[in-house]
Amino acid sequence: MSLLPPKLGTPVPLPAAAAVGTAAPAAVGARAAGATGFAHVWAQVAPGQSGSQVRVQAGDTLIGLVKAHYRQQGLPIDEGQAFRLAHQVAADNGIANPNLIHPDQQIDFARLNLPALARAPAAAPESPASTELALAQRHWATPTPVPRQLASQALGSEAPDTEARHPVLERTLARAVDKGFVPAADLPAVKARVLALADRYRFSPDDFARLTLMESGGMNPQASNGHCHGIIQFCDGPARGAASVGFKNNPRDILGLSLLKQLDLVDRYFSQAGLGQNNESAKISLDELYLTVLTPAARSEKRRHVALDIAGPQASYLHVDRDRQKPITRDSITQGLYAYTNTLLQSALATRRPLQQYAQSTEDAAR
Repeated sequence: MSLLPPKLGTPVPLPAAAAVGTAAPAAVGARAAGATGFAHVWAQVAPGQSGSQVRVQAGDTLIGLVKAHYRQQGLPIDEGQAFRLAHQVAADNGIANPNLIHPDQQIDFARLNLPALARAPAAAPESPASTELALAQRHWATPTPVPRQLASQALGSEAPDTEARHPVLERTLARAVDKGFVPAADLPAVKARVLALADRYRFSPDDFARLTLMESGGMNPQASNGHCHGIIQFCDGPARGAASVGFKNNPRDILGLSLLKQLDLVDRYFSQAGLGQNNESAKISLDELYLTVLTPAARSEKRRHVALDIAGPQASYLHVDRDRQKPITRDSITQGLYAYTNTLLQSALATRRPLQQYAQSTEDAAR
């Protein structure tokens, strides 16, 4: 079983398109198995052995097991780190050839200092499956679904021809003015630009607002964690978000652009990421929209309760049951974005002003 190249068995490819928003919420204040199934997949260890012992299954590689440990904990690990750790684990266990491990072999992964690896039941000999494949294909459902809309009392008092159509977008824009993210005078143009993007790529304007609330605190063009910048967090690095929109050598310059200019970059990014190209008539779901920003390659996994291959620490809201020890699924993304929207927008209700009042104030100042 070779270590180079690694046979990872992951159900989705490594990101080929630019990933934009990997770690934004941690910087800007925002970033389950069922009971019957979970009991069957905890670490399979020999009697008397510690939780760091793992029994090799058919299809396993050392590098795959290392990466499975890290991904199960929601921790980032790149190919070079996994390669080095695999060789160190081999040395710890007296494995002369790190490229060769055998089914039923016991390997101690204590060096990783991580909890015991959750393992799927051993695959049948006629259908071997790697550790990562087994983990990724497990169905993770949350027993505590989050309400998928703002409470009715939050939105019921607005004019029927304004906030009633796109209530989350309207409140996000009003909040952005309150926080100084965007001048009130720019609101009509910003709203028109978002609506044009929504029409072109067939997503809900409210879903785009939910995306920006998670990534930048809501339409904040100055949001940055040092590596990712702007309203949807264009990240630096080769073939990532900043590079895909022309800022490969100067990603932080994105922060010098207005919200309207950054929306032009969003348009360019969505086009290059192929948003909505697979089906010209279907509406783009919230999870599909967010994955286009977070990890485009993960869009290939369409099952809603299956763990997605998403590297790096993410906001707890995005994980199943908001538990970072559990994976991220399409359903957990949708539920988490709705819940986070509720949290941010409900807190602003006491001091809110309807969006049309901002427009009136701008007209009065121009007279």
